[in-house]
This record gives sequence, C-alpha cells and structure tokens, in this order.
Amino acid sequence: MDHAIRKQRLLELLEPPLEALGYELVDIDVRVGRRGLLRIFIDKESGVNLADCELVSRQLSAFLDVEDPLPGQYVLEVSSPGLDRPLRTLEHFQRFRDCRAKVRLREPRESRRMLNGRLLGIRDESIVMDVDGEIWRLQPAEIASARLVSNL
Repeated sequence: MDHAIRKQRLLELLEPPLEALGYELVDIDVRVGRRGLLRIFIDKESGVNLADCELVSRQLSAFLDVEDPLPGQYVLEVSSPGLDRPLRTLEHFQRFRDCRAKVRLREPRESRRMLNGRLLGIRDESIVMDVDGEIWRLQPAEIASARLVSNL
C-alpha cells in the first residue's frame, strides 16, 4: 500500500478516538517492516505532558489491537508535537499565522523546493506565506511537509 494512502487511512482511523479523549491528532509517522513504528503526535489547548502521552498510549494500544491497521509488529509512540510542530491541516496554518514555518514542496516552483517564511494565514483555501518579502500562495496538495520554525 502506498505510504501516503496508509498514512491518510490511519489519520482518519485515529482522529475520532483521540478527539473523544480530548486531544487533537497533529500528525503521525508510520514505518512498516522489520522495525515498524507508529508515532502519534497529539496536542490539547493546555499542552501535553507525559501523563497525557501515557493515557493516549494505553487507550490507543487497545484500540489498535482490535483494528489491526498495520501489517506485522510495530512500536507505538505517543508524543507532543514539540517546538517544530508539524502543520498538516488548513486550520493548523491559520492558527499559527504570524509564525515562521518551513515548507517543503512536492515539486519545485520557481526553482525552489524549500520555503522558509512567515505564515500569513488562509485565503480562498490557499496557504499564504511571506518568503523574503515575496508573497506565496500554496495549495495544500503542493505541500509535501510543513513545520513551525522554533525561535530558540
């Protein structure tokens, strides 16, 4: 199964139980094979601590045992998104407007594949960024990955 399809199916599978527990599913990292891994990044308004990660890990472990969405064995990890938080949804890009982000494009545009700039928000379903004084409008499908850039 294609990695992107597997990831999308897992996101759709995991979002409802996480929301029911009061958490936002920020993103996931999936690796199948001999060293399988399912890393789940969660958040909530007041922030995430170790107890939150333990609770979600216990709850999702039972859920995943029943659903069995991945072939073979894998390690389940639950984590906070960290300072370099992934940006996956339009809501993420809107919520973190005025923050710096690094965006990797699926295909080069104007000879650039990496953009580093300030998020300006969402306009007409496009992500708008200021990159070195130039305004970029990006469609979500153009973005391979995006992360906040820590000011530390």
